[in-house]
Amino acid sequence: MTTIPAQSSGAGEPPAGRPKPEEILSTRTILRVIAIVLVVIGTVLLVRLLWQPIGWVVIAAFIAVAVSGPVSLLEKRMPRALAIGLVYLLLILIPAGIAAAVIPPVVEQGVNFVNDLPRYTNDLQEAVESNDRLAEINRNFGVTNELQRLAENAPDHIGEAAGVVRDVGSGLFSGLFSALTIFVLSIFMTARGRVWIDGALRLHGGKEAQAVGVALDRIANAVGHYVAGAAVQATIAGLAAFIVLSILGVPFAGALAVLVALFDLIPLIGATIAGLIVLVVTLFHDFPTATIVWVIFGIAYQQFENYVIQPQIHKRAVQLEPFVVLISVICGGVLFGIVGALLAIPIAASIQIGAQEWWRFRLDRQIVEGTGEGEPPAPEPAGT
Repeated sequence: MTTIPAQSSGAGEPPAGRPKPEEILSTRTILRVIAIVLVVIGTVLLVRLLWQPIGWVVIAAFIAVAVSGPVSLLEKRMPRALAIGLVYLLLILIPAGIAAAVIPPVVEQGVNFVNDLPRYTNDLQEAVESNDRLAEINRNFGVTNELQRLAENAPDHIGEAAGVVRDVGSGLFSGLFSALTIFVLSIFMTARGRVWIDGALRLHGGKEAQAVGVALDRIANAVGHYVAGAAVQATIAGLAAFIVLSILGVPFAGALAVLVALFDLIPLIGATIAGLIVLVVTLFHDFPTATIVWVIFGIAYQQFENYVIQPQIHKRAVQLEPFVVLISVICGGVLFGIVGALLAIPIAASIQIGAQEWWRFRLDRQIVEGTGEGEPPAPEPAGT
């Protein structure tokens, strides 16, 4: 009997002309990667175009979280709308009062300095001529003569500052528009933000939504405590500076104290900058007595603030390593300037809290999955 050789049935082999499954998968993967890259590029370009309004939204959200504590306290005694109105009215009055206390003395002192500049140079020239060594240096280089010429011509160049004032006015108008926009956004977030968040969490549901809610509550508490602590710390610094400057008889002690309080809000470097500004003022007031006293006070108070005030005020707000604080402030300052430096620490604390809650949720889920909790029981073997 003739045996017919077995032919391959071709099972699992694609027909001729049709690509293999791995080729199809490879093509789909390439297309998916290209699509992801295009989406990322488009997102980056969109963020770059909308960088300014995104920054406004971030600042508005920070303000809304910061005022949520006072609003909640006032809400227990009055309607929520009235509580929000009172808190934001204070936010308007405080900067206005600070500007009224600082700007007029600074302008007056600047005008007086320009008018008295010739007298300062005359005093300097007399002091130089009374010293043989300094007089010889002055004859060789003509330093005081050049300073005298500049001082005499300084009042004549005040009119040339009109262009600078115009530019400053334009920047001030733009800043006021930005501040008004942030202010309105913050009011909406304070009034409706919690409703939006709760609605989004209810749409998702489940343990993930509960974990997100816990993280958001922790972040809100941390930011609120940080802002309140920073305000208390700045107030203490301003009052201490006012007392010392008043004892020393330094002019415009109130304006300088407000300046110290404002700069004290900037982490790490703010107090040092304010101390240097006041140091320059003491040089013209009572050198070296007032200058030496101010330097001693500045160093002593800085240590007292770093080791006593800050730990007590911020212990309920943020627990960040000093290295993380430094990096956060640098990055925030580069991205958003002074505002970024102010927001850097609470944003870093928020990221840390979010990471902690995510890790805790992940561990809890692994424990539940490991114990088999919440899973249906395995079927019994047949025949039992």
